[in-house]
Amino acid sequence: MPSEKKSKTSVLDKEKEAEKAFEDIIDIFASVTDKDEMKALFDDMFTPAEMNDMVNRWLLMNDIYTGKPQRAIAKDRNLSLCKITRGSKMLKKENGFMHRLLSSRYDDHIHI
Repeated sequence: MPSEKKSKTSVLDKEKEAEKAFEDIIDIFASVTDKDEMKALFDDMFTPAEMNDMVNRWLLMNDIYTGKPQRAIAKDRNLSLCKITRGSKMLKKENGFMHRLLSSRYDDHIHI
């Protein structure tokens, strides 16, 4: 059974490594204050498809927050209702970051 113990240890080590890497990424993003530098970081870090996914997620969140119907979003943005539902659930968390961010961006402070 030594290989089973080694395997569990290996999984835990990989999880700790991933947690540290995530914290490193957050620290790096938080430290970049220059817009051009952030664009360069994104260009180096993400593929065009990943960037497109982030842009679509941002547009989706704006659409939901401003009251656009989910089926219209799905059609206009070519997104699944699952992705839209997930975004909608995120925005329903009143203390959630995305809800607070979008609330501060819109003068009329629409709330879902």
